[in-house]
Amino acid sequence: MNFAIVRYIIGFLLQFEAGFLILPGIIGIPYGEAFDSITYFGVALLCFLIGKLLSRKRPSPFELYTREGFAVVALGWLILSMFGALPFVITGDIPSYIDALFETISGFTTTGASILSNVEALSHANLFWRSFTHWIGGMGVFVFIMAILPLMGGTTMNLMRAESPGPSVGKLAPRVKDTAKILYQIYIGITLAEMIVLCCCGMEFFDSITTTFGTVGTGGFGIRSDSIAGYSPLIQNIVTLFMILSGINYTAYFCLLSKQFKEAFSIDEVKWYLLIIFASVGIISWNIHGMYSTIGETVRHAFFQVGSIITTTGFATVDFNAWPELSKTILVLLMFIGACAGSTGGGIKVSRIIILFKAAHKELSTMIHPRLVKKTKMDGHVISHETLRSTNAFIAVYLIILFASVLLISVDNYDFTTNFTAVAATLNNIGPGLELVGPTQNFALFSPFSKCILMFDMLAGRLELFPMLIILLPSCWKKY
Repeated sequence: MNFAIVRYIIGFLLQFEAGFLILPGIIGIPYGEAFDSITYFGVALLCFLIGKLLSRKRPSPFELYTREGFAVVALGWLILSMFGALPFVITGDIPSYIDALFETISGFTTTGASILSNVEALSHANLFWRSFTHWIGGMGVFVFIMAILPLMGGTTMNLMRAESPGPSVGKLAPRVKDTAKILYQIYIGITLAEMIVLCCCGMEFFDSITTTFGTVGTGGFGIRSDSIAGYSPLIQNIVTLFMILSGINYTAYFCLLSKQFKEAFSIDEVKWYLLIIFASVGIISWNIHGMYSTIGETVRHAFFQVGSIITTTGFATVDFNAWPELSKTILVLLMFIGACAGSTGGGIKVSRIIILFKAAHKELSTMIHPRLVKKTKMDGHVISHETLRSTNAFIAVYLIILFASVLLISVDNYDFTTNFTAVAATLNNIGPGLELVGPTQNFALFSPFSKCILMFDMLAGRLELFPMLIILLPSCWKKY
């Protein structure tokens, strides 16, 4: 392990967080929240000074290998959250540091699981920071750094690979820096588009900003205790649309922008993603049709919740915990499927599900025809053995973490549905689960120990499991 590189990059990360912390400080000024603003400026100064101290000397030679890439990303997200939780504690809106850290990790990992029962009690500065963490974490802070700084050169692909969601990370441009810029240009474009549309539809400016951060970042922190339920049907439909758009693989948007229309519309993952959404909406609409006054209202709520869950956003317009068992089961399955690889969504990812089904079909065919030579393809390309191996390894580790976490938090003695969906909601970066952690409830009921387990799950889910596990290996920290 090259500790100098780890120190240097984390120093840069803290300086960027200092810049991010200034924004909620500015937001608090027009609302007369002087103490909150001073708090954010103070924490920003602290981050900047520590960051400067850590990055005062650039290591030479600067070679960032896989081990350092994974370690930096895992530690970086944890340290980002640890400092990001301080304003909540200092301002007194969330007095417990464990609770504040839970809320902050939930924000940065775009999970949306909350310990708050009265969101409206927070100051505007804290509400903004809480939602802004979704937007920062949605695309990834290291991708942001690579987009605006020629930081480390060609080996930065290890940072992007460790942080980005999906089975594999490829380059949209010859240089990683250019790929990061393209991703953020698309990200910012979708953000501005939703913000403008929401404002034009009558939503207040502050509400439109925070809602957009939660939607495009697929996070789900609302600024109201009823999430999105209190807004008009038109606004709910707009949020539904942008949630679904945010769950699409950004490669498809790049192909559209570069006029590669054939490639954009031939991506298997996107087609299956949309098919799953429409099929789920159809079944749920049929299943809950007697619960609402009109067909339009029924379909609207079905579309919203399906879009919210499969993209792992976690917004809610209704208490879906009261829906029939069939509908709730579909929503739980969607929690695990998740959005597309290369999007801001969490979950296992549609591409991995496709790969697993194709691999299973190949195995069955081989059993019937032992001499059959069949290549597994996706988007017209042969799926490499490395991709199949990593997908199988991901699923194995995913299941181990899932069941181990359910076992560990069961010490709090809550019912199985609550425990299972709490872990599923955090590991898949969704937010609400069922029963005691349903859309009208929160995660405050868990003990500090269980909250730590769920925080680990949120970080592991956002970082595709392996970075959080690699830093637990003693061999990871052996010096070269």
